Amino acid sequence: MKQVLLDTNFILSCIRNKIDFFEELSEYKILIPKQVIRELKNLNEEFAIRVLEKHKRFFKIIDIKSNYVDKGIINFSRENPNVVVATLDKDLKNKIKNQKLVIRGKKKLEIA
Repeated sequence: MKQVLLDTNFILSCIRNKIDFFEELSEYKILIPKQVIRELKNLNEEFAIRVLEKHKRFFKIIDIKSNYVDKGIINFSRENPNVVVATLDKDLKNKIKNQKLVIRGKKKLEIA
């Protein structure tokens, strides 16, 4: 099963645009770094935390072994070249060679 790694801004943008990414990504094994969850908590994104808590059976929490989320995602993607990275961060997209999952037109998820 193909894997997709979610970044903080991707989760927040999906929630703000009312995109049910768990439904859209049902064919993937969803990975969310514990560092992303910590970042959501630090940003006081309570609604996002509740959404994740409600859907926790649909994803696996992983450790990207870095306190810096972007650096950890970059390293994880290099070690796992087949994982799709879901991010909207332009700088992060430029540093990652993996396939990327992005939001098009504020409503549609697309692999780029």
